[in-house]
Amino acid sequence: MNRIISPLLLSALWLCAATLSAADWPGESSDWKGYERFDFVVDGRPSFVVVPKESAPGNPWVWRARFPSFHADSDLLLLERGFHIAHIDTNGMLGSPRALKHWDAFYELMTGKYDLAKKPALEAVSRGGLFAYRWAARHPERVSCIYADTPVCDIKSWPLGQGGGVGSDGTWQTLLTEYGFTHEEALAFEENPIEVLRPLAEAGIPLLHIVSLSDRVVPPDENTFVLAKRYRELGGSIEIIEVAEGTEKSKGHHFTHPNPKQAADFIDSHARPLKRKTK
Repeated sequence: MNRIISPLLLSALWLCAATLSAADWPGESSDWKGYERFDFVVDGRPSFVVVPKESAPGNPWVWRARFPSFHADSDLLLLERGFHIAHIDTNGMLGSPRALKHWDAFYELMTGKYDLAKKPALEAVSRGGLFAYRWAARHPERVSCIYADTPVCDIKSWPLGQGGGVGSDGTWQTLLTEYGFTHEEALAFEENPIEVLRPLAEAGIPLLHIVSLSDRVVPPDENTFVLAKRYRELGGSIEIIEVAEGTEKSKGHHFTHPNPKQAADFIDSHARPLKRKTK
């Protein structure tokens, strides 16, 4: 007797069969907060993947844009839930076209040869916002959601420091070199995160930011709050966690994360290829 198997069941069976184990990864193995980390090279750049004890169906993953060990409590919660954590080192490139080409190569390898989910969650700390938003705008079909921690959303705010922030002269010069800009060309640049939001909104990509209201490095009034206003006007969805005050040593930019579970739950709710049933 022939039986008809529903497409949903076939999908579920395929996702379960496609889960990864540590044995699937190349490179040198080391311990990362109790989980196995594999370091290897992708497109000439140092890269790593942290592997869960048991991969969730469909191999969901978080792609950390920059500072991959900062505020890692959410990542640990996600590792417990079967997510992979991945990173390619494009440090110093500040989201430039060169960096985004490396990101393309990393994505193709992670989702191709290693079969991670086609829509990772992007996690962007500080200047990581330049990488995550610019790449997502080019490939909105490849992104499930974005979680951003005090993200840079406009190069005129940081590193230039044109507004109320402290800026960074050295990083500004690095940016000009990396992008091939004159000072005037950088001022006229219209592909900052605050300016490339339409493709994300049209794709329905949900956003979550956490900011410090005392941040003098990446002031939220010049970055997250501008981005949020524009994203909502485009019909996009964004949540913001506000921390009243960061540390004085960091000029308000760093703080103890008030709710890692909220960030983990946000990513978990959007980045699983196969949603878990809820009672």
